[in-house]
Amino acid sequence: MIALEVSGLPLTLYAFVGIIMLVGIVKKNAIMMIDFALQAQRNDNKSPEEAIYQACLLRFRPIMMTTFAALAGALPIALGHGAGAEARAPLGITVVGGLALSQIITLFLTPVVYLYLDKLQNAFKSAGPPLEADDRHSNPEST
Repeated sequence: MIALEVSGLPLTLYAFVGIIMLVGIVKKNAIMMIDFALQAQRNDNKSPEEAIYQACLLRFRPIMMTTFAALAGALPIALGHGAGAEARAPLGITVVGGLALSQIITLFLTPVVYLYLDKLQNAFKSAGPPLEADDRHSNPEST
């Protein structure tokens, strides 16, 4: 959306197709990174910090390859000339701009969110089961 605004192009049906494509690419990259981290935690008994670090190292190249392949396909559409190019330009601009932003989110923000959610999960686990109500206080006739 920011790339469309900067380029002065409208939000069209083609732009929505680009957004849907971006959601699929970004979702796949983030899910694979988290999946690798969870496997490292469960199978190799690694700490969450070690697990997400290893997952980032293992998934960096595939994420970059996916991004550059999508960029290579979308850049000609974004920069295209000729008949119908002005109609398809929002698709290309959406994908190119979205991929640039999604790289930052996937590579930097996903590991941070993973660690914060792990800490939140541990906080809920350490709180323990809820305390049972004392029968004397819940039933006034028993006292």
